[in-house]
Amino acid sequence: MLCSMKISQDIRREHGGDLALDPVAGMAEKSKEFAAAGNRVYLPLAD
Repeated sequence: MLCSMKISQDIRREHGGDLALDPVAGMAEKSKEFAAAGNRVYLPLAD
């Protein structure tokens, strides 16, 4: 097993890699957050 695959497997085991989560719903939520922030990739720098 490749090292990166083992690390990923360990993280999922320890932190509950829930594959039941809906990735489409997650992307829709992030899309709403992006729209609320102004649909801009580069945001102005904060003071």
